[in-house]
Amino acid sequence: MKRTRVRFAPSPTGPLHIGGVRTALYNYLFAKKQEGDFILRIEDTDSQRFVPGAEDYIIEVFSWLGLSFDEGPHVGGKYAPYRQSERKEIYKQYVEQLLKAGKAYIAFDTPAQLEAKRTEVANFQYDASTRETMTNSLTLPEADVQQRIASGEQYVVRIKIEPNQTIVVNDLIRGQVTVNSSVLDDKVLYKSADELPTYHLANIVDDHLMEITHVIRGEEWLPSAPLHVTLYNYFGWTDTMPQFAHLPLLLKPEGNGKLSKRDGDRLGFPVFPLQWADPVTGEISSGYREKGYLPEAMLNFLSLLGWNPGNDQEILSLEDAINLFSLEKCSKSGAKFDYKKGEWFNHQYIQQKSNEELAEMFLNRHCGLDPQPRNDKDKLVKVVGLVKDRITYLSDLWEQASFFFIAPTTYDEKTVQKRWKPESPEQLTELIGILQGIDDFSAQNTEQVVMQWITSKEYHLGNIMNAFRLALVGESKGPHLFDITEIIGKEETVARLERAIKILNIK
Repeated sequence: MKRTRVRFAPSPTGPLHIGGVRTALYNYLFAKKQEGDFILRIEDTDSQRFVPGAEDYIIEVFSWLGLSFDEGPHVGGKYAPYRQSERKEIYKQYVEQLLKAGKAYIAFDTPAQLEAKRTEVANFQYDASTRETMTNSLTLPEADVQQRIASGEQYVVRIKIEPNQTIVVNDLIRGQVTVNSSVLDDKVLYKSADELPTYHLANIVDDHLMEITHVIRGEEWLPSAPLHVTLYNYFGWTDTMPQFAHLPLLLKPEGNGKLSKRDGDRLGFPVFPLQWADPVTGEISSGYREKGYLPEAMLNFLSLLGWNPGNDQEILSLEDAINLFSLEKCSKSGAKFDYKKGEWFNHQYIQQKSNEELAEMFLNRHCGLDPQPRNDKDKLVKVVGLVKDRITYLSDLWEQASFFFIAPTTYDEKTVQKRWKPESPEQLTELIGILQGIDDFSAQNTEQVVMQWITSKEYHLGNIMNAFRLALVGESKGPHLFDITEIIGKEETVARLERAIKILNIK
Protein backbone atom coordinates (compact mmCIF):
# COMPACT_ATOMS: atom_id res chain seq x y z
CA MET A 1 0.00 0.00 0.00
CA LYS A 2 1.32 3.45 -0.95
CA ARG A 3 2.61 5.51 1.96
CA THR A 4 0.39 8.47 2.85
CA ARG A 5 2.06 11.81 2.14
CA VAL A 6 0.44 15.20 2.74
CA ARG A 7 1.81 18.70 2.43
CA PHE A 8 1.13 22.07 3.97
CA ALA A 9 2.10 24.66 1.39
CA PRO A 10 1.79 28.25 2.64
CA SER A 11 2.90 31.36 0.78
CA PRO A 12 5.34 33.62 2.71
CA THR A 13 3.28 36.75 2.13
CA GLY A 14 2.79 37.74 5.78
CA PRO A 15 1.75 36.18 9.08
CA LEU A 16 0.06 32.79 8.96
CA HIS A 17 -3.69 33.12 9.53
CA ILE A 18 -5.22 30.88 12.18
CA GLY A 19 -7.26 29.22 9.41
CA GLY A 20 -4.00 28.13 7.82
CA VAL A 21 -2.90 26.64 11.12
CA ARG A 22 -6.10 24.60 11.25
CA THR A 23 -5.49 23.34 7.69
CA ALA A 24 -1.98 22.28 8.67
CA LEU A 25 -3.29 20.58 11.81
CA TYR A 26 -5.84 18.53 9.83
CA ASN A 27 -3.06 17.49 7.43
CA TYR A 28 -0.93 16.47 10.40
CA LEU A 29 -3.73 14.50 12.09
CA PHE A 30 -4.56 12.69 8.85
CA ALA A 31 -0.93 11.84 8.10
CA LYS A 32 -0.15 10.57 11.59
CA LYS A 33 -3.37 8.52 11.72
CA GLN A 34 -2.13 6.80 8.55
CA GLU A 35 1.46 6.63 9.84
CA GLY A 36 2.44 8.82 6.89
CA ASP A 37 4.53 11.92 6.19
CA PHE A 38 3.76 15.58 6.90
CA ILE A 39 5.65 17.92 4.58
CA LEU A 40 6.21 21.68 4.57
CA ARG A 41 6.56 23.29 1.15
CA ILE A 42 7.01 27.04 0.77
CA GLU A 43 5.09 28.35 -2.25
CA ASP A 44 7.03 31.55 -2.88
CA THR A 45 6.50 31.90 -6.62
CA ASP A 46 4.67 35.23 -6.25
CA SER A 47 7.76 37.43 -6.03
CA GLN A 48 5.65 40.61 -5.83
CA ARG A 49 4.00 39.55 -2.56
CA PHE A 50 6.99 37.97 -0.82
CA VAL A 51 7.48 39.33 2.73
CA PRO A 52 10.84 38.97 4.50
CA GLY A 53 10.61 36.99 7.72
CA ALA A 54 7.35 35.25 6.80
CA GLU A 55 8.94 31.83 6.24
CA ASP A 56 10.77 31.95 9.58
CA TYR A 57 7.47 32.95 11.20
CA ILE A 58 5.71 29.92 9.70
CA ILE A 59 8.40 27.55 10.96
CA GLU A 60 8.32 29.12 14.43
CA VAL A 61 4.52 28.68 14.59
CA PHE A 62 4.78 24.92 14.21
CA SER A 63 7.73 24.69 16.56
CA TRP A 64 5.59 26.40 19.23
CA LEU A 65 2.64 24.11 18.52
CA GLY A 66 4.78 20.99 18.59
CA LEU A 67 3.78 19.83 15.10
CA SER A 68 6.94 18.42 13.52
CA PHE A 69 7.43 18.23 9.77
CA ASP A 70 8.99 15.10 8.32
CA GLU A 71 10.35 17.07 5.37
CA GLY A 72 10.73 20.75 4.59
CA PRO A 73 13.15 23.59 3.89
CA HIS A 74 14.35 23.61 7.52
CA VAL A 75 14.71 19.83 7.90
CA GLY A 76 15.53 18.66 4.36
CA GLY A 77 14.35 15.49 2.66
CA LYS A 78 14.87 13.47 -0.50
CA TYR A 79 12.52 15.70 -2.54
CA ALA A 80 14.43 18.93 -1.80
CA PRO A 81 14.45 21.80 -2.47
CA TYR A 82 11.18 22.60 -0.69
CA ARG A 83 11.04 26.27 -1.68
CA GLN A 84 9.40 26.71 -5.06
CA SER A 85 11.63 29.68 -5.92
CA GLU A 86 14.56 27.20 -5.87
CA ARG A 87 12.85 24.83 -8.32
CA LYS A 88 12.72 27.13 -11.39
CA GLU A 89 14.51 24.75 -13.73
CA ILE A 90 12.21 21.87 -12.77
CA TYR A 91 9.09 23.80 -13.75
CA LYS A 92 10.49 25.00 -17.08
CA GLN A 93 10.62 21.49 -18.52
CA TYR A 94 6.96 20.92 -17.65
CA VAL A 95 5.97 24.23 -19.23
CA GLU A 96 7.76 23.09 -22.38
CA GLN A 97 5.98 19.74 -22.23
CA LEU A 98 2.56 21.44 -22.20
CA LEU A 99 3.52 23.81 -25.02
CA LYS A 100 4.79 20.99 -27.24
CA ALA A 101 1.64 18.97 -26.60
CA GLY A 102 -0.57 21.95 -27.55
CA LYS A 103 -2.04 22.02 -24.03
CA ALA A 104 -0.74 25.52 -23.38
CA TYR A 105 0.22 28.60 -25.39
CA ILE A 106 2.27 31.78 -25.13
CA ALA A 107 0.44 35.09 -24.66
CA PHE A 108 1.97 38.57 -25.09
CA ASP A 109 -1.03 40.67 -24.05
CA THR A 110 0.07 43.63 -21.95
CA PRO A 111 -1.75 44.69 -18.77
CA ALA A 112 -3.09 47.68 -20.70
CA GLN A 113 -4.47 45.47 -23.47
CA LEU A 114 -6.14 43.18 -20.95
CA GLU A 115 -7.69 46.12 -19.14
CA ALA A 116 -9.00 47.53 -22.43
CA LYS A 117 -10.59 44.16 -23.21
CA ARG A 118 -12.27 44.08 -19.81
CA THR A 119 -13.70 47.51 -20.50
CA GLU A 120 -14.88 46.45 -23.94
CA VAL A 121 -16.33 43.04 -22.99
CA ALA A 122 -18.56 42.64 -19.95
CA ASN A 123 -17.33 39.85 -17.63
CA PHE A 124 -14.35 39.28 -19.91
CA GLN A 125 -12.63 35.93 -19.49
CA TYR A 126 -9.52 34.79 -21.35
CA ASP A 127 -10.84 31.48 -22.71
CA ALA A 128 -11.85 29.53 -25.81
CA SER A 129 -14.36 32.23 -26.78
CA THR A 130 -11.90 35.15 -26.61
CA ARG A 131 -8.35 33.85 -27.05
CA GLU A 132 -8.52 33.99 -30.84
CA THR A 133 -8.92 37.79 -30.56
CA MET A 134 -5.88 38.24 -28.34
CA THR A 135 -2.12 38.52 -28.90
CA ASN A 136 -0.81 34.99 -28.44
CA SER A 137 0.85 32.06 -30.18
CA LEU A 138 -2.54 30.83 -31.37
CA THR A 139 -3.09 34.00 -33.41
CA LEU A 140 0.49 35.02 -34.34
CA PRO A 141 2.82 33.37 -36.89
CA GLU A 142 5.45 31.14 -35.32
CA ALA A 143 8.26 33.35 -36.59
CA ASP A 144 6.64 36.38 -34.95
CA VAL A 145 6.35 34.50 -31.66
CA GLN A 146 10.02 33.50 -31.72
CA GLN A 147 11.12 37.02 -32.69
CA ARG A 148 9.19 38.54 -29.79
CA ILE A 149 10.73 36.06 -27.32
CA ALA A 150 14.24 36.63 -28.75
CA SER A 151 13.86 40.39 -28.36
CA GLY A 152 13.06 40.01 -24.67
CA GLU A 153 9.36 40.82 -24.85
CA GLN A 154 7.62 39.65 -21.71
CA TYR A 155 5.04 36.92 -21.99
CA VAL A 156 3.02 34.42 -20.01
CA VAL A 157 2.12 30.82 -20.70
CA ARG A 158 -1.58 30.02 -20.41
CA ILE A 159 -3.27 26.65 -20.15
CA LYS A 160 -5.48 25.86 -23.13
CA ILE A 161 -8.84 24.78 -21.71
CA GLU A 162 -11.00 22.86 -24.15
CA PRO A 163 -14.64 24.02 -23.90
CA ASN A 164 -17.69 21.91 -23.06
CA GLN A 165 -15.77 19.13 -21.32
CA THR A 166 -17.04 17.52 -18.12
CA ILE A 167 -14.49 17.70 -15.32
CA VAL A 168 -15.06 15.52 -12.25
CA VAL A 169 -13.45 16.30 -8.90
CA ASN A 170 -13.80 13.56 -6.32
CA ASP A 171 -13.63 15.22 -2.92
CA LEU A 172 -13.33 13.23 0.30
CA ILE A 173 -15.47 15.77 2.17
CA ARG A 174 -17.83 17.13 -0.49
CA GLY A 175 -18.28 14.07 -2.64
CA GLN A 176 -18.28 14.27 -6.43
CA VAL A 177 -18.13 17.81 -7.86
CA THR A 178 -18.85 18.12 -11.59
CA VAL A 179 -17.88 21.22 -13.59
CA ASN A 180 -18.24 22.15 -17.26
CA SER A 181 -14.87 23.32 -18.57
CA SER A 182 -16.46 26.30 -20.35
CA VAL A 183 -16.70 28.12 -17.00
CA LEU A 184 -12.90 27.97 -16.62
CA ASP A 185 -10.54 30.56 -18.03
CA ASP A 186 -7.11 29.97 -19.52
CA LYS A 187 -5.15 30.56 -16.34
CA VAL A 188 -1.58 31.82 -16.43
CA LEU A 189 0.82 29.00 -15.63
CA TYR A 190 4.19 30.72 -16.09
CA LYS A 191 5.56 34.28 -16.29
CA SER A 192 8.70 35.14 -18.22
CA ALA A 193 9.18 38.31 -16.14
CA ASP A 194 10.51 36.39 -13.13
CA GLU A 195 10.87 32.96 -14.78
CA LEU A 196 8.56 31.50 -12.19
CA PRO A 197 5.40 29.44 -12.49
CA THR A 198 2.12 30.43 -10.88
CA TYR A 199 0.55 28.49 -8.05
CA HIS A 200 -1.57 26.41 -10.45
CA LEU A 201 1.36 24.81 -12.27
CA ALA A 202 3.91 24.69 -9.46
CA ASN A 203 1.72 22.93 -6.92
CA ILE A 204 0.64 20.28 -9.46
CA VAL A 205 4.21 19.53 -10.52
CA ASP A 206 5.46 19.45 -6.93
CA ASP A 207 2.59 17.30 -5.67
CA HIS A 208 3.39 14.82 -8.42
CA LEU A 209 7.15 14.81 -7.96
CA MET A 210 6.91 14.71 -4.16
CA GLU A 211 4.45 11.80 -4.38
CA ILE A 212 1.72 13.60 -2.44
CA THR A 213 -1.22 11.24 -1.94
CA HIS A 214 -3.78 13.62 -0.41
CA VAL A 215 -4.29 17.36 -0.88
CA ILE A 216 -6.13 18.69 2.18
CA ARG A 217 -6.71 22.43 1.87
CA GLY A 218 -9.22 25.18 2.55
CA GLU A 219 -12.56 25.52 0.83
CA GLU A 220 -11.34 28.68 -0.89
CA TRP A 221 -9.23 26.47 -3.19
CA LEU A 222 -12.19 24.37 -4.35
CA PRO A 223 -12.78 26.53 -7.49
CA SER A 224 -9.22 25.77 -8.63
CA ALA A 225 -9.64 22.00 -8.26
CA PRO A 226 -11.14 21.45 -11.78
CA LEU A 227 -8.15 23.26 -13.30
CA HIS A 228 -5.77 21.09 -11.30
CA VAL A 229 -7.58 17.91 -12.36
CA THR A 230 -7.27 19.12 -15.96
CA LEU A 231 -3.53 19.61 -15.56
CA TYR A 232 -3.12 16.09 -14.16
CA ASN A 233 -4.96 14.81 -17.22
CA TYR A 234 -2.85 16.92 -19.60
CA PHE A 235 0.37 15.55 -18.08
CA GLY A 236 -0.97 11.99 -18.12
CA TRP A 237 -0.66 11.69 -14.36
CA THR A 238 -4.16 10.45 -13.61
CA ASP A 239 -2.83 7.34 -11.87
CA THR A 240 -0.89 9.45 -9.36
CA MET A 241 -3.47 12.18 -8.89
CA PRO A 242 -3.88 12.82 -5.16
CA GLN A 243 -7.21 12.60 -3.44
CA PHE A 244 -8.68 16.03 -2.69
CA ALA A 245 -10.35 17.21 0.51
CA HIS A 246 -11.55 20.81 0.85
CA LEU A 247 -12.07 21.89 4.45
CA PRO A 248 -14.88 24.21 5.58
CA LEU A 249 -14.15 27.90 6.04
CA LEU A 250 -13.57 29.46 9.42
CA LEU A 251 -16.40 31.97 9.80
CA LYS A 252 -16.79 35.17 11.80
CA PRO A 253 -17.88 34.68 15.43
CA GLU A 254 -20.99 36.68 14.61
CA GLY A 255 -22.67 37.56 11.36
CA ASN A 256 -21.73 36.11 7.97
CA GLY A 257 -18.51 35.77 6.05
CA LYS A 258 -15.11 34.28 6.71
CA LEU A 259 -12.95 35.18 9.68
CA SER A 260 -10.73 38.23 9.17
CA LYS A 261 -8.22 40.26 11.15
CA ARG A 262 -10.83 43.01 11.47
CA ASP A 263 -13.04 40.61 13.44
CA GLY A 264 -10.22 39.97 15.89
CA ASP A 265 -9.41 43.67 16.22
CA ARG A 266 -13.07 44.48 16.82
CA LEU A 267 -13.76 41.73 19.35
CA GLY A 268 -10.37 41.59 21.03
CA PHE A 269 -8.86 38.26 20.01
CA PRO A 270 -5.86 37.36 17.80
CA VAL A 271 -6.22 35.82 14.35
CA PHE A 272 -2.52 34.97 14.13
CA PRO A 273 -0.79 32.22 16.15
CA LEU A 274 2.21 34.40 17.03
CA GLN A 275 2.69 38.13 17.29
CA TRP A 276 3.64 39.69 13.96
CA ALA A 277 5.50 42.93 13.29
CA ASP A 278 4.91 44.20 9.75
CA PRO A 279 8.39 44.80 8.27
CA VAL A 280 7.11 47.74 6.19
CA THR A 281 4.63 49.58 8.40
CA GLY A 282 5.89 48.41 11.79
CA GLU A 283 2.31 47.58 12.79
CA ILE A 284 2.13 44.96 15.56
CA SER A 285 -0.55 42.26 15.34
CA SER A 286 -1.28 40.21 18.46
CA GLY A 287 -0.69 36.47 18.65
CA TYR A 288 -2.11 33.60 20.67
CA ARG A 289 1.28 32.65 22.11
CA GLU A 290 1.93 36.15 23.42
CA LYS A 291 -1.61 36.45 24.78
CA GLY A 292 -0.89 33.43 26.94
CA TYR A 293 -2.42 30.44 25.20
CA LEU A 294 -0.99 27.00 25.75
CA PRO A 295 -0.17 25.28 22.45
CA GLU A 296 -2.05 22.12 23.42
CA ALA A 297 -5.19 24.18 24.16
CA MET A 298 -4.83 25.90 20.79
CA LEU A 299 -4.59 22.56 18.99
CA ASN A 300 -7.60 21.13 20.85
CA PHE A 301 -9.68 24.22 20.05
CA LEU A 302 -8.74 24.26 16.35
CA SER A 303 -9.20 20.52 15.90
CA LEU A 304 -12.93 20.84 16.67
CA LEU A 305 -13.55 23.74 14.28
CA GLY A 306 -14.94 21.77 11.36
CA TRP A 307 -14.42 18.22 12.61
CA ASN A 308 -16.36 16.15 15.10
CA PRO A 309 -14.80 13.05 16.69
CA GLY A 310 -18.22 11.41 16.83
CA ASN A 311 -18.60 11.52 20.60
CA ASP A 312 -19.13 14.11 23.32
CA GLN A 313 -15.45 14.36 24.21
CA GLU A 314 -14.19 17.94 24.16
CA ILE A 315 -10.79 17.72 25.84
CA LEU A 316 -8.60 15.93 23.32
CA SER A 317 -4.87 15.44 23.54
CA LEU A 318 -3.00 15.49 20.25
CA GLU A 319 -2.72 11.70 20.47
CA ASP A 320 -6.49 11.44 21.04
CA ALA A 321 -7.17 13.64 18.01
CA ILE A 322 -4.84 11.56 15.83
CA ASN A 323 -6.56 8.32 16.84
CA LEU A 324 -10.07 9.68 16.27
CA PHE A 325 -9.51 11.83 13.19
CA SER A 326 -11.12 11.11 9.83
CA LEU A 327 -11.94 13.37 6.89
CA GLU A 328 -15.37 11.77 6.61
CA LYS A 329 -16.30 13.44 9.91
CA CYS A 330 -15.32 16.90 8.67
CA SER A 331 -18.18 19.31 8.07
CA LYS A 332 -19.11 20.65 4.65
CA SER A 333 -20.43 23.90 6.10
CA GLY A 334 -18.32 26.65 7.62
CA ALA A 335 -17.31 26.62 11.29
CA LYS A 336 -17.96 29.71 13.41
CA PHE A 337 -14.83 30.85 15.20
CA ASP A 338 -16.07 30.82 18.79
CA TYR A 339 -13.13 32.57 20.43
CA LYS A 340 -14.89 32.37 23.82
CA LYS A 341 -14.75 28.59 23.51
CA GLY A 342 -11.04 28.96 22.81
CA GLU A 343 -10.68 30.83 26.09
CA TRP A 344 -12.54 28.01 27.84
CA PHE A 345 -10.14 25.43 26.40
CA ASN A 346 -7.13 27.44 27.54
CA HIS A 347 -8.51 27.74 31.06
CA GLN A 348 -9.09 23.96 31.17
CA TYR A 349 -5.54 23.19 30.07
CA ILE A 350 -4.07 25.66 32.55
CA GLN A 351 -5.92 23.87 35.36
CA GLN A 352 -4.36 20.58 34.23
CA LYS A 353 -0.83 21.95 34.61
CA SER A 354 1.00 21.33 37.85
CA ASN A 355 1.82 24.35 39.99
CA GLU A 356 5.50 23.72 39.28
CA GLU A 357 4.97 23.78 35.51
CA LEU A 358 2.95 26.98 35.66
CA ALA A 359 5.54 28.61 37.92
CA GLU A 360 8.22 27.87 35.33
CA MET A 361 6.03 29.34 32.59
CA PHE A 362 5.44 32.37 34.79
CA LEU A 363 9.19 32.92 35.13
CA ASN A 364 9.75 32.53 31.40
CA ARG A 365 7.10 35.16 30.66
CA HIS A 366 7.99 37.61 33.45
CA CYS A 367 11.75 37.28 33.77
CA GLY A 368 12.16 41.06 33.60
CA LEU A 369 9.75 41.83 36.43
CA ASP A 370 10.27 41.97 40.18
CA PRO A 371 13.12 39.61 41.17
CA GLN A 372 11.22 38.06 44.08
CA PRO A 373 9.42 35.37 42.02
CA ARG A 374 12.74 34.15 40.61
CA ASN A 375 14.52 34.23 43.98
CA ASP A 376 11.79 32.39 45.89
CA LYS A 377 10.61 29.53 43.72
CA ASP A 378 8.80 27.72 46.56
CA LYS A 379 6.74 30.82 47.27
CA LEU A 380 5.93 31.22 43.59
CA VAL A 381 4.68 27.61 43.33
CA LYS A 382 2.33 28.20 46.28
CA VAL A 383 1.09 31.47 44.78
CA VAL A 384 0.38 29.85 41.41
CA GLY A 385 -1.62 27.15 43.15
CA LEU A 386 -3.82 29.83 44.75
CA VAL A 387 -4.53 31.86 41.60
CA LYS A 388 -4.51 29.44 38.68
CA ASP A 389 -8.24 28.72 38.85
CA ARG A 390 -8.80 32.45 38.27
CA ILE A 391 -6.84 32.79 35.04
CA THR A 392 -7.75 32.31 31.40
CA TYR A 393 -4.35 33.10 29.86
CA LEU A 394 -0.79 32.74 31.08
CA SER A 395 -0.64 36.53 30.77
CA ASP A 396 -3.19 36.71 33.63
CA LEU A 397 -0.71 35.17 36.06
CA TRP A 398 1.17 38.37 36.88
CA GLU A 399 -2.01 40.39 37.15
CA GLN A 400 -3.46 37.89 39.61
CA ALA A 401 -0.25 37.26 41.55
CA SER A 402 1.86 40.44 41.50
CA PHE A 403 0.59 41.66 44.89
CA PHE A 404 2.18 38.62 46.54
CA PHE A 405 5.56 40.05 45.58
CA ILE A 406 4.98 43.79 45.33
CA ALA A 407 3.08 45.68 48.02
CA PRO A 408 0.41 48.08 46.72
CA THR A 409 1.31 51.77 46.73
CA THR A 410 -2.04 52.91 45.37
CA TYR A 411 -5.55 51.72 46.13
CA ASP A 412 -8.45 51.26 43.74
CA GLU A 413 -10.63 54.34 44.15
CA LYS A 414 -13.97 52.58 43.75
CA THR A 415 -12.98 49.92 46.26
CA VAL A 416 -11.82 52.57 48.72
CA GLN A 417 -15.13 54.40 48.48
CA LYS A 418 -17.07 51.19 48.99
CA ARG A 419 -14.91 49.25 51.45
CA TRP A 420 -12.92 51.76 53.52
CA LYS A 421 -15.15 52.89 56.38
CA PRO A 422 -14.62 55.76 58.87
CA GLU A 423 -13.87 53.19 61.55
CA SER A 424 -11.41 51.20 59.37
CA PRO A 425 -8.19 52.95 60.52
CA GLU A 426 -8.93 52.33 64.19
CA GLN A 427 -10.05 48.74 63.66
CA LEU A 428 -7.07 47.84 61.47
CA THR A 429 -4.68 49.43 63.97
CA GLU A 430 -6.19 47.14 66.59
CA LEU A 431 -5.88 44.21 64.13
CA ILE A 432 -2.15 44.93 63.78
CA GLY A 433 -1.74 44.34 67.49
CA ILE A 434 -3.62 41.05 67.24
CA LEU A 435 -1.47 39.87 64.33
CA GLN A 436 1.79 40.81 66.05
CA GLY A 437 0.85 38.55 68.94
CA ILE A 438 0.44 35.46 66.75
CA ASP A 439 3.38 33.02 66.69
CA ASP A 440 1.85 30.44 64.36
CA PHE A 441 1.10 32.54 61.26
CA SER A 442 -0.38 29.69 59.24
CA ALA A 443 -3.59 30.50 57.38
CA GLN A 444 -5.71 28.25 59.60
CA ASN A 445 -4.40 29.57 62.92
CA THR A 446 -4.35 33.23 61.88
CA GLU A 447 -7.93 33.02 60.64
CA GLN A 448 -9.07 31.41 63.88
CA VAL A 449 -7.43 34.12 66.02
CA VAL A 450 -8.74 36.99 63.90
CA MET A 451 -12.27 35.58 63.78
CA GLN A 452 -12.31 35.20 67.56
CA TRP A 453 -11.18 38.83 67.93
CA ILE A 454 -13.91 40.08 65.52
CA THR A 455 -16.56 38.06 67.36
CA SER A 456 -15.43 39.20 70.79
CA LYS A 457 -15.46 42.84 69.72
CA GLU A 458 -18.77 42.41 67.86
CA TYR A 459 -17.28 44.10 64.81
CA HIS A 460 -18.90 43.83 61.37
CA LEU A 461 -17.15 40.89 59.74
CA GLY A 462 -17.53 42.16 56.16
CA ASN A 463 -16.22 45.63 56.98
CA ILE A 464 -13.11 44.26 58.68
CA MET A 465 -12.31 41.69 55.99
CA ASN A 466 -12.93 44.04 53.05
CA ALA A 467 -10.71 46.75 54.50
CA PHE A 468 -8.10 44.12 55.37
CA ARG A 469 -8.06 42.83 51.75
CA LEU A 470 -7.86 46.37 50.38
CA ALA A 471 -4.81 47.05 52.52
CA LEU A 472 -3.03 43.85 51.45
CA VAL A 473 -3.94 43.76 47.73
CA GLY A 474 -4.84 47.33 46.81
CA GLU A 475 -8.20 46.31 45.41
CA SER A 476 -11.02 43.83 45.95
CA LYS A 477 -9.54 40.68 44.41
CA GLY A 478 -7.39 37.68 45.24
CA PRO A 479 -7.70 34.26 46.87
CA HIS A 480 -8.63 33.48 50.48
CA LEU A 481 -7.34 36.32 52.66
CA PHE A 482 -5.48 34.18 55.16
CA ASP A 483 -3.76 32.22 52.40
CA ILE A 484 -2.35 35.60 51.37
CA THR A 485 -1.18 36.47 54.89
CA GLU A 486 0.52 33.08 55.30
CA ILE A 487 2.51 33.51 52.09
CA ILE A 488 3.57 37.14 52.51
CA GLY A 489 4.26 36.61 56.24
CA LYS A 490 3.58 38.53 59.44
CA GLU A 491 6.08 41.34 58.93
CA GLU A 492 4.84 42.18 55.41
CA THR A 493 1.18 41.87 56.44
CA VAL A 494 1.67 44.37 59.27
CA ALA A 495 3.68 46.72 57.05
CA ARG A 496 0.91 46.77 54.43
CA LEU A 497 -1.74 47.49 57.04
CA GLU A 498 0.31 50.35 58.44
CA ARG A 499 0.89 51.81 54.98
CA ALA A 500 -2.80 51.63 54.05
CA ILE A 501 -3.85 53.30 57.29
CA LYS A 502 -1.34 56.09 56.72
CA ILE A 503 -2.21 56.70 53.06
CA LEU A 504 -5.99 56.27 53.26
CA ASN A 505 -6.31 58.33 56.42
CA ILE A 506 -5.06 61.36 54.50
CA LYS A 507 -7.88 61.05 51.94
